[in-house]
Amino acid sequence: MDRSARQTGAMNPVTPLPVAGEAFLDARGDGRALRVSWHPEAGVVVLSLWSGATCRGTFRLPADEVAELVAALRTGLGRAYDAAHRAC
Repeated sequence: MDRSARQTGAMNPVTPLPVAGEAFLDARGDGRALRVSWHPEAGVVVLSLWSGATCRGTFRLPADEVAELVAALRTGLGRAYDAAHRAC
């Protein structure tokens, strides 16, 4: 039997994880994830939002702005840590 004759539904393409990057799972679950991939040839870091195997959106951050993003994340983390320890 021909392969195409056996197929009963649409197949979604498999999307590999980034080779030069990371994937972070959303705390809400449901297959949500943030992927971070470096593209040095384009001078950008791509942040992409995923729902299962479907990319829902991308943001191309210039590589020279990555340090600012990291600083903002560190500042927020430090504030959250301080607030949590003040509450104890």
